[in-house]
Amino acid sequence: MKAIRFHEFGGPEVLKYEDVADAKPRKDQVLVRVKACALNHLDLFIRKGLPGVKLPHINGSDVSGDIAEVGEYITDLRAGQRVLLAPMTFCGVCPKCTEGQQNFCPQFSVLGYLNDGGNCEYIAVPRVNVLPIPDELTYDEAASLPLVSVTAWHMLVSRCGIKPGDTVLVLGGGSGIGSIAIQICKMFGATCIATAGDENKLDQCKDLGADHVINHYKQKIGDEVKKITNRQMCDIVFEHVGKATWPESMKSLKPGGKLVTCGATTGPEASFDIRFLFARQLSFLGSFMGTMGDFHDVMKHIFAGKIKPVVDKSFPLREAAAAHERLEKSEQFGKVILNP
Repeated sequence: MKAIRFHEFGGPEVLKYEDVADAKPRKDQVLVRVKACALNHLDLFIRKGLPGVKLPHINGSDVSGDIAEVGEYITDLRAGQRVLLAPMTFCGVCPKCTEGQQNFCPQFSVLGYLNDGGNCEYIAVPRVNVLPIPDELTYDEAASLPLVSVTAWHMLVSRCGIKPGDTVLVLGGGSGIGSIAIQICKMFGATCIATAGDENKLDQCKDLGADHVINHYKQKIGDEVKKITNRQMCDIVFEHVGKATWPESMKSLKPGGKLVTCGATTGPEASFDIRFLFARQLSFLGSFMGTMGDFHDVMKHIFAGKIKPVVDKSFPLREAAAAHERLEKSEQFGKVILNP
């Protein structure tokens, strides 16, 4: 089968469109013919080099496609069904997994990180990862959803307990995860303030439901939040940018507010005055992906049409380097997709 694989770490030029061994499912696995696979910033980080990645490697966490074959132990799925994949791997037998806290499993990882992912024509996965999708969703739309949806849901619902009347600042509203976070805020009756880097993206954030927008390249986020909220500031700050926005994110919190973060696309190091943390009784919450419960909860709302996929642009699989460049330059609004 064809795949995008890299044999060394580096820039987009290391991505090679080549023949690899056909994926073969075990008796307890499902073989999926990949129709679409969305990019994440994780793909860029892995391509540049992350600990534990074995070369050569195939990226790809967000997969949709058709079932090509089911292992003989699987009786509730059939060939030809349209599906998407839960974007995580875990052991399924440790205490944390059996408690439903899969993202605390010692073997927990993102699909396509410590194992090969979906930048290929076929992928074999455990039954637990496979979810049939409604006919209304295109393959590109389905692939745009899994990782960002489960992560945003875990951050806002499971970690922060978002509720009606909350004011939420969503950093990077034009990103895949930001576009889902805006919609979750509106679904829960929260006021959403979204940031983006240009006027077109700001308008698109409004179209998704953002009540207020801030140009994070031209405006001071904290000052604008103060004006928008009449100095009340935010109950929740939805962070995934890191070093570049952390100080402004802190300034945007009201006393007792919560800052939740799942990433650091601009750098992992952030400094702050500890006195500000305890005097204002703030909560800093880390969030890593989500549980299978989170995954199924958010997918129910997506399938009901309450949260809509946001697809930016699709590329043929062989043009993966161009897709990486688009994401790396932050040219996208929503998800960049690869089509085998």
